[in-house]
Amino acid sequence: MDNNDVLRRLRYAFDFKDHAMVDIFAHADHSVTGKQVSGWLKKDDDAQFIKMSDRELAIFLNGLINLKRGKREGEQPEPEEKLSNNMIFQKLRIALNLKAEDIIDICKLAQFGLSKPELSSFFRKPGARNYRVCKDQILRYFLMGLQIHLRPSDTESKS
Repeated sequence: MDNNDVLRRLRYAFDFKDHAMVDIFAHADHSVTGKQVSGWLKKDDDAQFIKMSDRELAIFLNGLINLKRGKREGEQPEPEEKLSNNMIFQKLRIALNLKAEDIIDICKLAQFGLSKPELSSFFRKPGARNYRVCKDQILRYFLMGLQIHLRPSDTESKS
C-alpha cells in the first residue's frame, strides 16, 4: 500500500486535523510543517502532492504509539528506513493496544474474515516458519474496519 494512502486513511479514521498530525510527529521527536502534512495528504495527481517515504511514515506511526500509549523511558526507537505492510500493521496494533480478538472483530466490520492463526502469521519475524506477508488488501480491510470502528456514525449515515 502507498504510504500516503495509509496516512490519509489513518487521518480520516482518527479524525485528525493538520495540527494534530504535526503534533504526532512531534511525539516522535521529529518536526514537520503543516505544508508538508498537507502535501502528503493530497491526491497523487495534485501539483502540491509530496510522496511520503517509509521513514516518514515510520516516524508518524512511532509518534502515534507515543501519543496513544505514552513515551517509553530511555532512548526512542529509530524509525525504520524500509516499511512493510506487516510492520505498519504491527505498529498500529501496538499504538491501539489491540489483542488478536480486537483485530479480528475490526476486520469483520469491513466484511473481512480473518482467523487467529492467519493474524498471528503477520506478526512473526520474517523468515520464521509460519511468517506470512501482509498483502495490501488485508491492510486495506483492517484500515477500513478501523474507520468503521472509530467513526461508526459516518458509516451509518452513508448506508
